[in-house]
Amino acid sequence: MGASLLRLHFHDCFVNGCDASVLLDGSTGEKSAAPNLNSLRGFDVIDTIKSQVESLCPGVVSCADILTVVARDSVVALGGPSWPIPLGRRDSATASLSAANSNLPSPASSLNSLITAFSNKGFTTKEMVALSGSHTIGQARCTVFRTRVYNETNINSQFATSVKSKCPSTGGDDNLSPLDVTSPTSFDNAYFKNLQSQKGLLHSDQELFNGGSTDGQVNAYSSNSASFFTDFANAMVKMGNLSPLTGTSGQIRTNCRKAN
Repeated sequence: MGASLLRLHFHDCFVNGCDASVLLDGSTGEKSAAPNLNSLRGFDVIDTIKSQVESLCPGVVSCADILTVVARDSVVALGGPSWPIPLGRRDSATASLSAANSNLPSPASSLNSLITAFSNKGFTTKEMVALSGSHTIGQARCTVFRTRVYNETNINSQFATSVKSKCPSTGGDDNLSPLDVTSPTSFDNAYFKNLQSQKGLLHSDQELFNGGSTDGQVNAYSSNSASFFTDFANAMVKMGNLSPLTGTSGQIRTNCRKAN
């Protein structure tokens, strides 16, 4: 679940800033966007936290702040780094399906597309590689990695065979496989070591180590988990500060799934 909460935070901030818009229900909201549909999980956890917080101090703590804090605490709980989180974000009353579809990187992205998507949000290529390391935890649906395991050649053959057992060439779209085959429930640097062995589950994962400009950064994080932790934590501070609503902007939603 920790990976799901971290992903929720990322998929929130990357659209219109950290405003909890990803939590809003509705067919025209971000939950219906291609990168999110049938993929994002953890909404019930946020609901539970929100209801408990509201019972203690109603109208004070935003859904956006809750998302930001649980993302950090999830990483810490799985053995990863911690980072400081300034609070005071407010919640959006609207969500944008089109912005989610256009701003969120696709699992089929090329390296250049990834660099551009992160650059558009103010992140350097090095920060993009560090943030991609969040794939050291979590799972992906068969439908987003089927093309890679059946058609691509820059993939470890034994790894591909193993993944195919969970992801048939047709059907089983929602079958899950871990993004990090080595230690899927620990926040560590195994994701980068897997890329060196051509065991990236998603096309976009393996693009980080495929003869391009980011190979050196993958090598660096593979050999030094401390530098990965430091860079990841710093990039997450930056992520949490993406265009937050503050002051009198937005609202403090009573129910994270709908505007007040």
